Amino acid sequence: MYEVRIHGRGGQGAVLAAEMLAMALVAEGKYAVSIPSFGFERRGAPVVSFLRASDREIRQMTNIYHPDCIICVDPTVANSVDIFAGLKPGGTLVQTTQKPLDALFIPDVVATVGLCDAVRISNEIFGRSITNTLMLGAFARTTGVVSLESLRQAIRDSEFRDAGLAQNLTALERGYAETVVHTIDRRVTL
Repeated sequence: MYEVRIHGRGGQGAVLAAEMLAMALVAEGKYAVSIPSFGFERRGAPVVSFLRASDREIRQMTNIYHPDCIICVDPTVANSVDIFAGLKPGGTLVQTTQKPLDALFIPDVVATVGLCDAVRISNEIFGRSITNTLMLGAFARTTGVVSLESLRQAIRDSEFRDAGLAQNLTALERGYAETVVHTIDRRVTL
């Protein structure tokens, strides 16, 4: 089972991103479930959503406490939430940031990092900070867990099919194309 936790802020589409990612994975013949987390969230407050994917039927519908991958759709949410809590050793981080890798705090459990300046790109595309579809492209580029074509189809089949379709497809493509992937060598030398 492959587990993803998506961190963002209320109104940024973290829940919708998990739903579209699940749609794309199902289109590829996998089993996938997106699990929203609703509480007292309000626009701008930290939020989280979850996704599980497997080649077998999934029965577990709980929150994810030990993900394989963290997607962070907001560059500031890590200032108020420990986004790395429970990340499995050798895990993956897909981060919205304009900073280079060496300017970020990356814990030892992280082995792969995908960085995308999604805020800048989303401002160019949408005129505001809407990073969820950009970060789906970044996730595809960083992990290879899902294809770009399956994500395109999920966006076409989503609520964007009537409004914002072209912009969201552009965002997905640019997120994929403009993500820089880093592999971190965590071997200890004596």
